[in-house]
Amino acid sequence: MPPQERGFIKPDDAPQAPGWREERFDNFSEFSGAAFVYNPWRHYSIDQQRQRLPIFKFRNHILYSLENFQTTIIVGETGCGKTTQIPQYLVEAGWCSKAGTRVGVTQPRRVAAITISQRVAEERGVKLGREVGYVVRFDDCSSAQTKIKFVTDGILVREMMADPLLQQYSVLMLDEVHERSIQTDIALGLLKKILKKRENLRLIISSATLDAEYLRDFFNMKDSINPTSTILTIEGRTFPVDVFYLQDPTPNYLNASVETVVKIHRSEPMGDVLVFLTGMEEVDQCCRLLDEHADALERETATKLSIRPLYGALPPGDQLKAFELPLAKTRKVVVATNIAETSVTISGIVYIVDCGFVKIRAFNPRSGIDSLTIVPTSKASAEQRAGRAGRVRSGKAYRLYSEDAYRTLENASVPELQRTSMAPVILQLKALGVDNILRFNYPSQPPSENMIQGLELLHGLGALDENGTLTEPLGMRMAELPLQPMLAKMLLTAHQHDCVEEALSIAAILQVEQVFIKPGRGELKVHAERCRRKFSVLEGDHITLLNVYTAFLHYGKSSQWCRQHFLHYKGLCRAVEIRAQLVKLLSRLKVPAKNSAEQVAGALYDIDNVRRCIVSGFFANAAYRHYSGSYRTVRDDHELHIHPGSVLYTEKPPDWVVYNEVLQTNQEYMRDVTAIEPQWLYELAPHYYQYATERELLSKKFKESEND
Repeated sequence: MPPQERGFIKPDDAPQAPGWREERFDNFSEFSGAAFVYNPWRHYSIDQQRQRLPIFKFRNHILYSLENFQTTIIVGETGCGKTTQIPQYLVEAGWCSKAGTRVGVTQPRRVAAITISQRVAEERGVKLGREVGYVVRFDDCSSAQTKIKFVTDGILVREMMADPLLQQYSVLMLDEVHERSIQTDIALGLLKKILKKRENLRLIISSATLDAEYLRDFFNMKDSINPTSTILTIEGRTFPVDVFYLQDPTPNYLNASVETVVKIHRSEPMGDVLVFLTGMEEVDQCCRLLDEHADALERETATKLSIRPLYGALPPGDQLKAFELPLAKTRKVVVATNIAETSVTISGIVYIVDCGFVKIRAFNPRSGIDSLTIVPTSKASAEQRAGRAGRVRSGKAYRLYSEDAYRTLENASVPELQRTSMAPVILQLKALGVDNILRFNYPSQPPSENMIQGLELLHGLGALDENGTLTEPLGMRMAELPLQPMLAKMLLTAHQHDCVEEALSIAAILQVEQVFIKPGRGELKVHAERCRRKFSVLEGDHITLLNVYTAFLHYGKSSQWCRQHFLHYKGLCRAVEIRAQLVKLLSRLKVPAKNSAEQVAGALYDIDNVRRCIVSGFFANAAYRHYSGSYRTVRDDHELHIHPGSVLYTEKPPDWVVYNEVLQTNQEYMRDVTAIEPQWLYELAPHYYQYATERELLSKKFKESEND
């Protein structure tokens, strides 16, 4: 039955994109849907499927634009095939005929780069890593024969350090530019300079939702008589998508997401579901709630539910499980963050559940705190999410907010460059030879306060001298490491504290993020907490993670041991791989990768040395315990709290701590917290804390507390 015949109201301002029909709903059970639409292309060959994509009829237009313009901006609807097909068109047209040249394609996220390269390799009929390959942080699957190379934006920027003019590429394609990640904006600014030096280099900028005119003007060379950039619009969507709204807002989008999936499973024909939530904790909680409904739904519908989480902190092997086809009579439900919003095609997705929120980084330059904040999504992101349902067949998108709420959303998200710490950006630009960072061609100019804070932090870390010049060798080495500046400083100075091996383990395991498995409830939850306490120490989270890593190696990297202690086996294996690559990087940078010979092999590490090493990198993230029970940052007196997931949350709170980052929900929580001694701040960073002695430091804080 058509939606109009089921009593739905068509909104007044339906999007102009062909194939979109938007409707409101009150109760999901009201619409049972028409007959299930299977993929009509399933009997066609790969070549026939490629020719049926909407982008195929624009193939010659794209190649013509590349011949006549240095920069081509392509705006194509989600699902038109631009990400997978354009690189193949370029190879087939001879853009890689010259020896040693290749086509580069960037993605904002590693999972997108990996899965898209796998799809393109399948279409080309080649083994991944040969003609088609990818490079992401700590994972290189490419070779000298690679013609189509998928990389993350950050990897492309790092390649510029070794090859400033990117001579290996004949064409570069920056995909999903609308996300405006910090690395994307750096790459755009640097490529504008490179295009002036390399007239034979071609640049393609693509996205489904993009301010194309702004970027066209940004890349048009002012000293050129003729325009050097153009816009090409790709019309058409692979399959139509129906979009539904709630008439009334929901008080709890997490519970509403679970209820929506349950109702879809009961009332809608077979087809997989993709649920968008904001973060790892919500994804895991949603998966647990859906698991509780799974048995009852199977008895009711004779169809199983296969629940698959998908977020950035998940080990790569577990991420790829979300892309596996489900078994017969099984509906797959992928619960994801915005990692699945762009480029990633999860086969079989027919239904989208959009919570309407996203977790972003928001930086406060006055307090120096880089926090994770949950905010409403943008219209561009909402369209991207809905488009996931139309990649392989006709689909439906259920937005858990009203149409009026949709109208109030921002058109696009604020560029990350304008809401994050500039320290990593300045460090990279300085390493690339950009001395005057204020006059650099940023696509969106960052706030001056952020620039000042970034310069101050890098100077405090010793990466910049008083003149703003990159120091040798510390500054250059920090820029070479694919780590945040504070973590890089900790690692590079670890040999001074005789704890290089421990610092390597901590740096590696922090890249994994999730180490402990946290069951939802019952005896398993109690047992998991007991297991975690076996590794916990009063010194804090960093030492606790170090204990986990050390024990994992001691027990032979056993998966059974991990299951018994509620630890993520694949995550710890990933940490081992990352640590090995960090060892190679330190060796290449001629930095000691082992402790001194004075330390007896196999002896227990000196916890105080390790904590002092952590302070040497994270001294800017120091806080003291206020008499009110909360914590205050040392420099700015910003109120913070220990995160409930920290091992120190249930213990007697230490007087002084350092932390990795701040997560903002109903309060601002410190994550990855380590107890320290206050005198270490003055000993290791006297230039950053402008106090003469520890006594003066303590006196100042206690006097302020009394005045409060």
